[in-house]
Amino acid sequence: MREFKVAVVGAGPAGVYVSDILLRQIQARREELGLGSDATAHIDLFEKLPVPFGLVRYGVAPDHPAIKYIIGALEKTLNNPQIRLMADVEFGRDITLDDVKLRYDAVIFATGAVDDRPLTIPGSDAKNVFGAARFVEWYDGYPTVSPQWRLDAKSVAVIGGGNVAMDVSRLLVRYPDDLLHTDIPDNVYDGLAANSAEDVHVFVRRDVTHAKFSVQELRELEALSRVQLITFADDFSADVLTKEHMAKAGKDKLTRQMVDELLMVRDMSVKMSNGTDFEGNPAQRKFFLHFNANPVALLKSRDGSVIAVKVERTVTDPDGTMRGTGKYEEIPVQAVYHAIGYKPAQIPGIPYDEERYTLDNLGGRITGERFVYATGWAKRGPVGLIGSTKSDALETVENLLTDWAASSSRGRIAPYPDNDIAQLLADRGVQPLDYAAWQRVDAYERELGAKTNREHIKVIDEEQLRTIARGE
Repeated sequence: MREFKVAVVGAGPAGVYVSDILLRQIQARREELGLGSDATAHIDLFEKLPVPFGLVRYGVAPDHPAIKYIIGALEKTLNNPQIRLMADVEFGRDITLDDVKLRYDAVIFATGAVDDRPLTIPGSDAKNVFGAARFVEWYDGYPTVSPQWRLDAKSVAVIGGGNVAMDVSRLLVRYPDDLLHTDIPDNVYDGLAANSAEDVHVFVRRDVTHAKFSVQELRELEALSRVQLITFADDFSADVLTKEHMAKAGKDKLTRQMVDELLMVRDMSVKMSNGTDFEGNPAQRKFFLHFNANPVALLKSRDGSVIAVKVERTVTDPDGTMRGTGKYEEIPVQAVYHAIGYKPAQIPGIPYDEERYTLDNLGGRITGERFVYATGWAKRGPVGLIGSTKSDALETVENLLTDWAASSSRGRIAPYPDNDIAQLLADRGVQPLDYAAWQRVDAYERELGAKTNREHIKVIDEEQLRTIARGE
């Protein structure tokens, strides 16, 4: 019997992981499921950008080089001859759902998230109010984003209690020379060098035990040069860190580790109260960490620019329920970044769940479609760490294999499996970029970095990426 043909849309971690897991599971379970004793698969992995790796390349802060080592593992998967990378091919523009359903036995969407959830408090339409997604794309060199970003605000607010909020706020107090060991693009270096920020305020609506920071994020916060950490005694009082709160936090290992690290941040901030950084050097910037602080409105000047954040003091119950106290404070700022969650992209022809911000699915099975699936953020929403996509992929693959086994054709359901989509794309004037094309980009970026004793420097221009990828 012929090999299975599978289309995976999205070549970020979720797409690469699900491809790898699917190939492994077919080999391990093909006889058990009656798929054929020699069943194998070919996967076409589509990516709308000229280069793969999605979130790892374009969603991880540049001062997270350890996380970016994940690219090495992902590359090993892409180098598998059973997987064909087809980058610079956009679903909905270059190919459609009908195109792939005719040629593949299954379609898996691993499309990630590209937009911010909207900030809905009064004044959110003020000038100099930004969604975190756009700023992240700027400092990560996303190919379609303007290379310029004005950083002229002296006092900045960041709204959010998760890792994206911490990334954004940390980059706003970073000095670019401290990032020369990373892949920071030259335009981002120049932008950060011109940064006017003196005070950055991070507002977390709930208490210390209900924040969503990772331990690694907090450890990086603790090692910021020339930055004073400022916390508030009330946020770490016995009334907040009650036995009930700590017991609830202690039930989850990661949460308890995060709380312990926040207590360390508190201790460090007390030692920095004389205006120094973590090494005792004079601090030039201040990083304020506010808990139980719910921004309820943004105040505007006559010209519509944001001038302050109105914050209500809250109380958080052990179960995470948050209540306002009616006590308000206004903190002057000239810019606001909100990191309150991403919104995974909608896909032409695929139902969308507006409440969960996911493709409409159950266990990865897309509602109303046969042999069409989702994994990663497209499946569960924009929560969890990069490694969480592996458990998503396992469930999606399990359901896919079960559906194949239950079908009368044992999974060979594509009407025209021999019609290579590469020919269709060629007829439409689309030239996909393969794994060898990515290797050319990677080699070029490393060569660029070597000229200034850096590991590599990221190319940000979309057309330049294409030219390099094609060896032109």
